[in-house]
Amino acid sequence: MNQPFAPLTPQQQWQILAQAGQVLAGAVPPGWRQMRAEYRAAGRHVEVDVAVVGPDGAARPVPPPPPMVQLLGRLRAGMYQPGRGTWLAAVVVFDPGRPPQVDYVIDHEPRWRQVPPPIGFADELRFFPRAEEFVPAWLRERAQPRSEVDTLVRSPRVYDGLDSDGRPIVRREPLAPEERARVLAYLEAAPVVLAARSYAVDEFAPEEPPSVPLNFRTDGHWVWPGAVTHYLREHGVPPDPELVAHIRARGYVVPEVGEQARDRAVAAVT
Repeated sequence: MNQPFAPLTPQQQWQILAQAGQVLAGAVPPGWRQMRAEYRAAGRHVEVDVAVVGPDGAARPVPPPPPMVQLLGRLRAGMYQPGRGTWLAAVVVFDPGRPPQVDYVIDHEPRWRQVPPPIGFADELRFFPRAEEFVPAWLRERAQPRSEVDTLVRSPRVYDGLDSDGRPIVRREPLAPEERARVLAYLEAAPVVLAARSYAVDEFAPEEPPSVPLNFRTDGHWVWPGAVTHYLREHGVPPDPELVAHIRARGYVVPEVGEQARDRAVAAVT
């Protein structure tokens, strides 16, 4: 797509916020007094917390509906300003019968539930480029590798950006069927070094139940999330071209991965 960040007019921004409120209201029990959603993002790392004040006046956390998360992601992408970037966090408050109230955080570091790895902040600056004078010192520092570990073990880009709807963009040459099978076999043969029992939403099919494995594999040189394998297998999305070149250079054969190499991969991820 030639225009990955189609700008939204102020009216369109408010329409998206209103739609997000409607989606959230349809996912919570009736009689609510207030709904509050906090969206934080850096590159592909996204955190969303939702709390709802019920009829008894008590605030309770609720799972964020995926369509609402997608709408807020679209809002973030559509509010990108060339050279200035876009907001990193937003707090949206919905009160019955009133327009939504929203506060955006553009330059200050959000209060993360879990601080993203350096690749997340580096992706932020790649997806939403900022002129030098608009890159806060903390963001520049966060985007740098934290130690030699991060330079020894590389992490691939899962995709190449987001469009105006918050959906992923891929600008890569497709793999021939035979090579696709060999690359997929390589990715699946590498040992798992981190894993969770739950699944993430498939960003190429967000309306479907979560199906992306929350795990990381490594061959000692690269460490990649389960999304890389899943998107290649389910949607034919080629991995990062540099990772594909690495796999070709190895003859599509995963090397032995010792404990030290696995530890380095875990350190790079965490």
